[in-house]
Amino acid sequence: MVLLVGALTAAPVNKKLDKDLQVRHALSRLTFGERPGDFETVKKTGLKKWIARQLDPAAIPENPKLEAKLAELPTLALSREEQAERYPMSDRRKSATALGRDLLQSKIYRAVYSERQLAEVLADFWFNHFNVHFDKGLDRFLVTAYERDAIRPHVLGDFRAMLEATAKDPAMLFYLDNWQSVGPNAPTARFQKGRRRGLNENYARELLELHTLGVDGGYTQKDVTEVARCFTGWTIERPLGGAKFRFDARAHDRGEKTVLGTTIPAGGGLDDGLKVLDILARHPSTARHISTKLAQRFAADEPPPALVAKLAAAFTKSGGDLRAVLRAMLDAPEFWTHGVYRAKVKSPLEMAVGAVRAANAEVVNPFPLAQRIAQLGQPLYRKAEPTGYPSTGEEWLNSAGLVARMNLATALSENRLPGVRVAADPSLAERLGGPEFQKR
Repeated sequence: MVLLVGALTAAPVNKKLDKDLQVRHALSRLTFGERPGDFETVKKTGLKKWIARQLDPAAIPENPKLEAKLAELPTLALSREEQAERYPMSDRRKSATALGRDLLQSKIYRAVYSERQLAEVLADFWFNHFNVHFDKGLDRFLVTAYERDAIRPHVLGDFRAMLEATAKDPAMLFYLDNWQSVGPNAPTARFQKGRRRGLNENYARELLELHTLGVDGGYTQKDVTEVARCFTGWTIERPLGGAKFRFDARAHDRGEKTVLGTTIPAGGGLDDGLKVLDILARHPSTARHISTKLAQRFAADEPPPALVAKLAAAFTKSGGDLRAVLRAMLDAPEFWTHGVYRAKVKSPLEMAVGAVRAANAEVVNPFPLAQRIAQLGQPLYRKAEPTGYPSTGEEWLNSAGLVARMNLATALSENRLPGVRVAADPSLAERLGGPEFQKR
C-alpha cells in the first residue's frame, strides 16, 4: 500500500471539479468520511439540497442507532448540579473516570454515526478553536457541560454568542486561570498562602491571539493587560459542586481601560468584559482570522486568498453569522477546484473514523479506536496547549505516524481492530491504505 504520494490529479488547479468529484469533495470535507452508498444518496438528493440540509442540522432526523448509544452514557445530559451530586469530587478518580469515559465514547459515536455530519465536524472544529484540557484539575468535571452548552449550540449560530458562552464557562475560566484574576486594588487582592492574588493575563492573551484577532491581529501587550483588567471578577461559583459563572464585583478592576483604541469608562463591572467581546467580535482582524481558520479546515492548508476574503466579507456583513460564513464558502468557486481537491492530510481522528465509516463497520467499544487515535498523535480532549490541534497537515506527516496509519487500516480491514466489527471485504485494505483515503 502506498501512502501520501504526490499530487492525485494533473488537472489545472483552478479547473472546476466535475459534478461527481464535487459530490466526493463535499463528502470528504463536510463529513467524517464517506460511507458506502453516500455518493449515490447525495447524487439522488442533489448536492445543493444535501448541503442545505447539512447547514440546517435540526431538520435532519438523527440516526436511531446513535441515539440509542448516547442514551447509554448517563453523564452527558446531566446539569452540573446533577453531575456534582451523582459524581462527587470527593471521589475524584472514580467520578472523573466515568465522566471521561462517556465523553470519549460520545465523541466517537457521534463522528461515526451521526446523520448531522457537518454539525459534528464543526463541533470538533470549534471545541478545538476554544480548546480546554480535560486533564487540568477541575476541568475533568467541567468539560462535558462545556462542549454541550458553550460549543454545540453555536456551531452554526452567532460567533459573538459562542464567544461569550466560552468566556463565561467554568471550564474555560478554570483552564486559563481567569477565575482567580483580580484587580490589584480590589478588596479580594489579598495574600493567600504567602503570595498576593492579582491580575492573570492568560485568558486575555489567548482571547486575542487564538479566539479572535489572531497573532497578527494588531493588538499590543498593553491591550492584553487592559483586556485582562476588564475580565477581573469573572469567576466560578461553587467550583467543587455544580460550578457556574459568577461575577464578583469585589475582585473587579473598576478603573478606566483602553482596548484597541476604545475607552471603557471607569466604574464599570460585568459590562467591561462584555464590551471587550463586542469590540473583538466585530473587529476586521477577527473576521479575517476566523475565516482563515475555517478555510484551512475545509479547503486547503494554504487557502486561496480570494476564498478567505469572501468568508471574511460574509462574516462582517452578517455580524458573525457562522451559517452565512459556511454558506459563502460553499458558494465560492474557489472551494470546488482541483487545487483543493484531496489537498489536505486527514487528522488521526478523521483518518480513524473515516476508515470505520468507509468500512461500514460497527463500533461496539469506542476505547480501542480512541487509543489508536491517541497513538497517532491526537488524544481526544487532551491537548494541553490552548492552541488546540492544527487544522493543517504538517503535524501528522512523520514516518511513525504513517506506519501507524497503515497498521490501523490493515487491522480494520482484517477485522482485528478491537471494539470494531467489519464485514468481509477483499478490497477494503487497498482502499483504506491508498493515498485517496489518507487525504481529503
